[in-house]
Order: sequence, then C-alpha cells, then structure tokens
Amino acid sequence: MYEEMVKHSKKQLLTTERQIRSEFNKLYQFLKEEEESRLAALREEEEQKGKTISREMKRIQEHISSLSDSIAAVEEDLQKHTQTRVQCSPPDPQLVSGALIDVAKHLGNLSFRVWEKMKDMVRFSPVILDPNTASTDLYLSDDLTSVRNGDSNQQLPDNPERNTAFVNVLGSEGISSGTHRWEVEVGDHPHWNVGLAKESVDRKGKVKPSPDDGIWCVTLLSGNYIDVVGETIRVKKSLQRIGVHLDYDRGEVSFYDPEDMTRVCTHRDIFSEKLFPWFSIGPAGDAQTADIKICQTVRGGW
Repeated sequence: MYEEMVKHSKKQLLTTERQIRSEFNKLYQFLKEEEESRLAALREEEEQKGKTISREMKRIQEHISSLSDSIAAVEEDLQKHTQTRVQCSPPDPQLVSGALIDVAKHLGNLSFRVWEKMKDMVRFSPVILDPNTASTDLYLSDDLTSVRNGDSNQQLPDNPERNTAFVNVLGSEGISSGTHRWEVEVGDHPHWNVGLAKESVDRKGKVKPSPDDGIWCVTLLSGNYIDVVGETIRVKKSLQRIGVHLDYDRGEVSFYDPEDMTRVCTHRDIFSEKLFPWFSIGPAGDAQTADIKICQTVRGGW
C-alpha cells in the first residue's frame, strides 16, 4: 500500500508542478503585457509632449522672425524720419504648462494599480476540494473547484483520508469556529448531496447522509429535495445553485437559494469537532450539467 502511495505521489508531483507552472506563466504573461502597455503609454506621452514643445518652439521662431522683420522695418523708418516716435512692445511668449512627462501618473502606486488590475484575472474559491479524499469514481477539475462522477474508476491509493464506500469528496479546509458561506452550482444535475461532514465521519464504511452519522446536507434524489433530517422539502422551482451558510458557534447550518436568498432549510445542532464541506455526486445521465462546481463569488445577506 505504501508503494502504491509513493507511485501516486510521484504522479501528483508531476501534475501539480505542471499546473503551478501553468498558473505562474499566466501571471508572467499578464505582467509582461502590462509592463509593455505602460512603457508604451510612457513613450506615447513623451512623443506627444515632444510634439507640443516642437509646435511651441516653431511658433516662437515664427514670432521671432516676425519681430526681426518689424525691427528692421522700424530701423529703416527711423533712419528716414529721425523725429518719428515708434512704439513696438509685443507681449512676451508664454511657456505651455504640462509640457513635461507626468512621472507621478506613471509611477504613483504602480504596483498597487497593477495588482488591482490583476484581480480581474485571478479568482478566489471559498472551498477547495481535497483530491486525497475523493472516491475513485469522482473526477476533480485541475483547479479543484468542480467534481463529476466519471464513467470508470481511477487507480487511486486507499489512503486513510479517502472515501471508498460512497462517491464522496471533502473540502480541503476544516471549520471549527465563526460563520462561513459558499454556493454550489448544480444546474440540472439529477443526483447530488451538498453540505458538511465532521472530521471523524466514516470514510470506509456505509453512512447515511444524516446528523447521526456526522453529515448535514441537502439532497436531490429522484426529483425530490431532502433536508438534513431526511424530510422532503417543497421548493417553488428547481434549484440551479444551492447555498450553504454555517454558523459554527451558534450550531446552525442553513441552506438557501442564491437567486433570491430564500431559505431552503435550517438545522441546529451542537458541533464539537471540525466540519468540512462535503459533496456526494451521482451519475449525471442525460443532464446538461455533469460537473458540480463551487461558485467563486458569494452574495451576502438574506
């Protein structure tokens, strides 16, 4: 078994290295393009400011040339009419303001402004799935935010963390205090369980999705929505998303429809150990939604 784990760890190393490099290459590419864009903006401003100064210098040269002609004409006139008083006092040319490069605009809070722009290309998921807990017929996305029930079982080591009796997978981080919220996109998938499981939940034997076995979840099965204690829930319309709200300290877990923030059901209990986001996924069949996906934005309020 340990030899199998070592072999699987080697695969995990190569796969994870590849994905890390891919993610950083995206960031490098963004930074390179942003650098080139900002350098181009700097050069463009310098060119525009240079053109402005050139125009002003040309205008002043023309003004000087005109004044020279006027002075020559006045001198000629004075020689002819020594008693004639001639006044010639044109205004001095004024320098154009803003002719220098706006260095503060280009350098001020540069790293912060680039970081703010970078936020548009990076995403945050409130729950990350733990592949080491996934049963062999569950396939996780590369970013560990979605899961589907596959057509065949994978060759995975039977490590202690892995769920083997049912098609379950846990989140990677446990919760032992505070309030937490996340949403799961289920679309028209016909069979799913979404909720929480305690850390000591039996991962090798058969368990029921109930608080007695350390699981608090909402289930869709055969077209019926079932609450935490196994009772059928009436909903106005099919849920495309299901939201989970946990108040660990108050011992309260609620499920809601994110579209209008209406509660689906609420259950109160006494939590005494870490709770982990928990998912169980059946076959998708002919449904358009094959993957159950954790949403990367969570709406606040009820």
